[in-house]
Formats: sequence, C-alpha cells, structure tokens
Amino acid sequence: MAGWRTASPAIEVCLQWDYGLYTLGSIISLFGMWAHRLAAAWLAWQLTGSSFWVGAVAFCDLAPTIVLTAYAGVIADRYDRRIITIISQSLGMVQALALGWLVMAGHMTEPDDIWWLIGLTLFLGTVWSFNTAARLAMVPNLVERRFMPPAIAVNSIIYNLARIAGPGIAGVIMATWGVGEAFLFNGLTYIGFIATLLMIRQIRTEESRKGRGSALRQSFDGLAYARRHKGIGPLLVMLVAFAAGGKALLELLPEFADEIFARGAQGLAELTAAAGIGAVFAAVWLANRRHVTGLTKAVAASTLAIGIAVGAFVATDWFPFALASIALLGAAGVIGATGTQTLMQHSVDGGMRGRVMSFYGVIHRGGPAVGALAMGALADLVSIRVATATGAAICIVAWVWFVRRQESVAEAVEAPPDEGANGRDA
Repeated sequence: MAGWRTASPAIEVCLQWDYGLYTLGSIISLFGMWAHRLAAAWLAWQLTGSSFWVGAVAFCDLAPTIVLTAYAGVIADRYDRRIITIISQSLGMVQALALGWLVMAGHMTEPDDIWWLIGLTLFLGTVWSFNTAARLAMVPNLVERRFMPPAIAVNSIIYNLARIAGPGIAGVIMATWGVGEAFLFNGLTYIGFIATLLMIRQIRTEESRKGRGSALRQSFDGLAYARRHKGIGPLLVMLVAFAAGGKALLELLPEFADEIFARGAQGLAELTAAAGIGAVFAAVWLANRRHVTGLTKAVAASTLAIGIAVGAFVATDWFPFALASIALLGAAGVIGATGTQTLMQHSVDGGMRGRVMSFYGVIHRGGPAVGALAMGALADLVSIRVATATGAAICIVAWVWFVRRQESVAEAVEAPPDEGANGRDA
C-alpha cells in the first residue's frame, strides 16, 4: 500500500473512503449521462435533420445554467452541498425516465415533437445549474487539501471514461432497442449515485460562511472576486475561448458523422469515443501530478492545441485522421478545463468556492452550447466546415492573448493557498 502511495497520487486519493464512494457512484451515473447526451443529439437530428436544432437542444441543456449560475453558487456556499446534489440528481432521474417514456410511447416521431425534447432539456438544465455548483464545490471537501489536484483529475478520468463507454452503450441500446431505451438506461443509473451520496460525509465544511447581504448581492460579490483575482480572471477568459471556440465541435458531431463522413449513429459514437480516449490519457497524466507547478503553462499550450485540432478536423475527409484530430481535441480539452479547475480550486478562498466554481461550471458547460448554437446557425448559411473553423481561430487568438500574462497568472494561482490568496486582488 505504501508503494502505491509513493507511485500514484491517483490511487492514494481513491483509497480515501468518502471520495472513493463518491467516485464509484459517479462512474455509474456518468455512463448514463453520456448515453443520454448521445441519444438526445441523435433524436434531435432524426426529428429535424438540422444542425441548428441539434445545437439548440444542446443550448437548452445549458441556457438555464447561464441564467442561474450565480444564484446557484450562492446556494452552494450557504447550504449543504451534498443534499443539494442528492435533490438535483433525483430530479434528473425523473427527467430521464419521462423522456424515455415519451419516446417509447410513440410521442416523439414528428418534427414538431422537438419541443418536447427542448422543454424537458430546459428542465434538466435548470436542475443541473444547482447540481454543477454543488458538485464542483463539494469534491474538495471530500479529501485532504494535499489530494485536491489528483482528486479533480480523477474526476476528469471517470468523466472521460464514461465519454468512451457511454456512447458505446447508447449505440448498442439504440441499435438493439431504440432511443427511448437509452434514456431509460440513464434514468436507472441515477440510483447508484444517489445511494453513494447518502453514504458519504464531507471531511470539512465551508457552507457556514454565509457572508452578508442578499443572495443577489453575494452573487455579485463572487463575480467581483473572480474578476479582480490576478489568476482566476484570465483563466476564465481562456476557458470561454476553448469551451465556445473549440469544444463546441463536440456538440456538432452528428452532422459531421452523418453528412460529411456518411457513417451515421455508429460514426457519431466512434467520434465521441475518440474524444474520450484522448481525454482519458490527458486526465491520467494530470491525476499523477503531485503539485500545480507548471500547470498554467500547460493550460496555455492546451488552448493552442485545441485550435490546431479543430482546424485539422474540419479540413479532412479522411475518417481516421478525423478520429486522430478529435482525440487531440479531447486530450487538450481536458488539460485546459481540468487544469483550469485545479488552479482555481487551489487558489480560491473557501467561502467563495461555490460562487467562483459556479462561474467555471457555466462556462465549461455553457460555452460549448453557445458555440454550437452560433456555429449551427452559421452552418445553415455557409457550411459546417467554415462555421466550425471559426472556433479554431478563436482559440489561437486567445492563446496569443494569454501567453503575455502567463507569468503573473502562474504567480497568483500556483502559490501555496496562504500566499496565493494575497494575489486575488489586482
């Protein structure tokens, strides 16, 4: 056991009881979530045959997060983050089961039925606003502070393992039974995660730091804190660039799979899995880092790599090269997003954690949806290739902007917490 602790921080953090239980339940739930996402994208394409509507469904999943995230962050700082997560997961299960029933009962067959999908997706997006803020803020409370970087990276590993397995499971379910059964599968996977959430306990709490003023005032305080922080502010700008400019491609894969590469649902599953494979390799590398030193530089490099990957993907007609490009996008996306989250969690004040991480959550989840909606609309005017290539340009411009600030950002977010806190005001 001691040898494992020396060799792998990832293994050591997973051996902590509460975090280990959380991780086990999360794996089960994430398999279902990725199956659900693939099924929703494919259902939107089947109903409408339009990339705009595929992007619109993705946007509806995340639009409530954009509106509610600041308030959700305040709630995560005020109340028990574990209880908030249990409630939101339970409501997510209801949504998945309802959508599965509608499809299996034959109520989702005409183009106008897209509104059922949009309505239920908006409901899920509202629930997930609170779930994201609570879960992001809760994970650091399940481990000792020295295990925070590998804990966050392990979360990324399981997320991206599910990205590989979930679409594969969804593909088998949809091919064997149908889209409705894929939604039903997701609904059932919630049960295991809710059970583990009922069993775990946080080793430290930060929710008692309620601050002063109304929820609206506290949400603005969180925004001002993030904006003034010498490291967190620039990192959020970079997150916007590679989430909206680069990772939006992942939301538009149905049209590429069906129209560009002519491989249908199976091609969509393969592209999604390729992104997941690249992401897992990157997350394993991050999980075995024992410190945050040098992580700012890695985040900057990942943004450039995302731009290159997107440009290469949209320029090719050769499917194997497209798979390689999307795998690079997956790897670089994880280094950028997980590296950014790790640096923010490392340097943020505990009393602000829920609010600041809710901003991370809304950009990480909402950026791809906003980008997909804009690119989907542009694709109907020009072409999907040209529309998506604009994202590559955004990432490269952001990289040029960030490298000039890289040193000051690193000083603010890579220092020990007691020192890094001194750098939060510019």
